[in-house]
Amino acid sequence: MQYRRFGKTNLRLSVLSLGTMRYLASFENALLTIQKAIASGTNHIETARGYGNSEEYLGAALIAGQIPRNQLYITTKIPPTPDADTMRRYIDESLARLKLDYVDCLGIHGLNTSEHLDWVQAKNGCMQAVQEAKRDRRIKHVGFSTHGSLEVILAALNTDLFEFVNLHYYYFFQRNAPAIQLASQKDMGVFIISPADKGGKLYTPPQILKDLCSPFSPLELNYRFLLSNPQITTLSVGAANPDELLEPIQAANFDGELTSKEIAVFERLESHKNTALSTDKCSQCYACLPCPANINIPEVLRLRNLAVAYDMSDYGQYRYGMFENAGHWFGGMKANKCTECGECLPKCPEKLNIPALLKDTHERLNGKAGRRLWG
Repeated sequence: MQYRRFGKTNLRLSVLSLGTMRYLASFENALLTIQKAIASGTNHIETARGYGNSEEYLGAALIAGQIPRNQLYITTKIPPTPDADTMRRYIDESLARLKLDYVDCLGIHGLNTSEHLDWVQAKNGCMQAVQEAKRDRRIKHVGFSTHGSLEVILAALNTDLFEFVNLHYYYFFQRNAPAIQLASQKDMGVFIISPADKGGKLYTPPQILKDLCSPFSPLELNYRFLLSNPQITTLSVGAANPDELLEPIQAANFDGELTSKEIAVFERLESHKNTALSTDKCSQCYACLPCPANINIPEVLRLRNLAVAYDMSDYGQYRYGMFENAGHWFGGMKANKCTECGECLPKCPEKLNIPALLKDTHERLNGKAGRRLWG
């Protein structure tokens, strides 16, 4: 296991962090997963108020001495609140469930909108309670997690209220690269959210993607893409059981620059995508926004890119199903809400027939509605 400095927190974290949203089958399963992660060299566990029984399971293992508190950094996450009193109560409740006097890191969970940003900057908002808890040493370091737009993320970083950020960034989604750059300039820790799952459901890749990535696995390549970037501190591995830690642990043993063989595979992936999509490829410039129908056009077309180029339809359906069902966690309407107003057409530098591509995406990917765990 490799370790990196988590920005200005000066914590030295393992490049893999155990995320606990998916280990909830039972306390026994949670304990075995935690123990396997620790045995591999993982020294950071991330939980959240909204992750089912996650805090309780972790607290039960800690209080029983089944996992070593003095060898771990523990982060929990609490959603932003418009007032300090609610945040005070939430902090007390999380510490009680965790059976802890303090947490190493607290993340404001889901700083996704401009309204959330207003709450954390308000005089009597949630950060007042967070700063009180920090002064009392019940919280050592403060950061935020976000599923918001790049503009919201950059604005949050520029408040200078935070020491680290949890965000989405993967080989198949590089929109937030400027946020990583800014966080690095501010000496903030960078924590990547769920690269196996949100990064493409890469633990169950389609055959065409496996063939294109050979001799590497798609999951391995995504980890290497991320860990080759020294501005990134750690990656969340949301293992549902101990077995799901095996491949990530192997990938975490090497965090150097990309090799010539790895670079060749990434070039092959890009070449195949360009050929498969031809003149229908959305290059993710975001010039088409805002959409009058509130469709997140670039994200819809990103999912289409992946489905057409790499047969990543399972992932596409999983993410597309979140539209209209996950609130601010995954904003925007489904593509069938397009009114064909044509406002996006002159904005697109590639001259894409966006309404036709939106319709095609909906036909390809519309399926079961999705929601957040705590939705």
